[in-house]
Amino acid sequence: MESLIQLKPKDNRVNFQSIEKRFLGINDFSDYLGVPKGTLYVWVCQKKIPYLKIGKLVKFDLREIEPWLKDKRFKEIH
Repeated sequence: MESLIQLKPKDNRVNFQSIEKRFLGINDFSDYLGVPKGTLYVWVCQKKIPYLKIGKLVKFDLREIEPWLKDKRFKEIH
C-alpha cells in the first residue's frame, strides 16, 4: 500500500503538500456529497454511512465512502 505521508530525507519533516486528503469532517463532507449536515448526522446515528469517531469529531474516510456510494447507485434497466 502506498504511503500517504512522504518524509524528506534530510530532516525527516512531513511534506504536507503530498498528503492525500482522505478524511473529511462533517462540513467538507456535506459539501462533497451536496447533502445537508443534519442529514449526515441522522445517517451517522442510524449507522447508514461509514464513519469514524475521533473523540467527539465525526470523520468520513473517502476510501470507505467511494465503495459505499457505488453500492448505492441504481442500476439502469434496459
